[in-house]
Amino acid sequence: MMTRQSAEIIAVKGLQYLAGDSEQLSRFLALSGCEPHELRQNANSPEFLAGVLEFFMGNEPTLLAFCADHSIAPDDIGKAQQCLGGESGFKPGHENGEL
Repeated sequence: MMTRQSAEIIAVKGLQYLAGDSEQLSRFLALSGCEPHELRQNANSPEFLAGVLEFFMGNEPTLLAFCADHSIAPDDIGKAQQCLGGESGFKPGHENGEL
């Protein structure tokens, strides 16, 4: 069972992962409409964190790389996203028909 605290931890790790990859961070910012200076304040929002996880679910290579880097089962990303709010306001453009 995914707890809200576990889901938030996974999402924050995801945000940190994006912050360490300028290409993925730029893509996330473009798709989310978020400005770089808003990341820290938005990190407290369950809906924003759900959107971070939704971003990973929208690109399988990024999802798998993040999961491998943090020893997280890919299925746990979807569980965490649902736990944090399911349908968030974040609607990334899913590339190449992915998710």
